[in-house]
Order: sequence, then C-alpha cells, then structure tokens
Amino acid sequence: MAWENDLFAFLEDLEQQADALYDAERAPELADRSRAEYQQVTLASRLAASAGLEVGLEVSGVGTLAGVLERVAEQWCLVRAADQDWVVTLAAIRSVSGASPRSVPEAAWSPLARLGRSSVLRRLAEAGERCVLHDTAGGRVDGVPRRVGADFVEVEVGEAGRTVLVAFATLAAVQSRD
Repeated sequence: MAWENDLFAFLEDLEQQADALYDAERAPELADRSRAEYQQVTLASRLAASAGLEVGLEVSGVGTLAGVLERVAEQWCLVRAADQDWVVTLAAIRSVSGASPRSVPEAAWSPLARLGRSSVLRRLAEAGERCVLHDTAGGRVDGVPRRVGADFVEVEVGEAGRTVLVAFATLAAVQSRD
C-alpha cells in the first residue's frame, strides 16, 4: 500500500532528523570530554609512543639533541645520537620535535619503564663506564659514576680520583663517553 510506504518513509526521515539533532547536541560535549581526557596525557606517555622514532629534544643545560628515542621511563629517556647514548631527565626537556601524535598509557608500559634514574646510574657505576653528567645550568662533570645515593650520584673525576657529588635535582642528562 502506498500510504504505508509514505508513512514509513516519513517516520524514517523523522528518526534520521532526531539522530542528527542528538549528534549535534552531543558534539560539543564529546569535544569537551576529549579535551578533559587529554589533560591526563603526560610527556612520558607521548614519548613512549615515539620509541624507535627520530626525535629532537631541547634539553636545559645541554641544548639540542637529535637521535633515535630508544627507551622511555617515568623519569628519563634514552636517546641514541651519533654513536653516543644519552640518558635524559624528562624534567629537563624543554621541547620535543618529531614525536608521535599518539600516547601509550603508563598502565601499558613494561615493568622496566618503572625504573628510576638511580637504577640507570647504578648500572653505569657497576660497569665503571666513563660519562659526562650535564646539569640544567650548563655545567659538566666528566668521570666515572661510583656510587648512587638517594638524591645524588658520586662521580670519580680525573687521574687523582677526586670525588664530586652531583645532585639529581639539577641533573639534566648523562652522556656516554666510551
């Protein structure tokens, strides 16, 4: 019957109009919710999604570092730049270029990403690796990390074996020397 087809077409049109109005009313709410959720995204989670990519980092006291982002943890990241490894404190990063538009929530990170800077510095101390510790003011300490305290690292400097303590609060990056 023709009148039934007309009625169903009319009702379908009304339903589509209602769906369009509903979507139009929800669009601002969804945009607000999206912005509110994005404020939960951390620099570390954006960097975690960028692992394996070539990035540029502006680091306080160091300047520009360009290289492949190898690993990311809560407090630090590892960048391989020109045959040198850099352990960079996230708090010292001023800007990042070349990062992925995505993020990886911290709940999805490996347990190794939970290791702090002190774990990395202890590994360098155990290996007796020579490195340069850069602070956020541009200072440098060239030597071998020997022991790691709660908030500092003890570095043996020079031939005489003089000891310098470097505070974590000012540590921007650690550069491999070997």
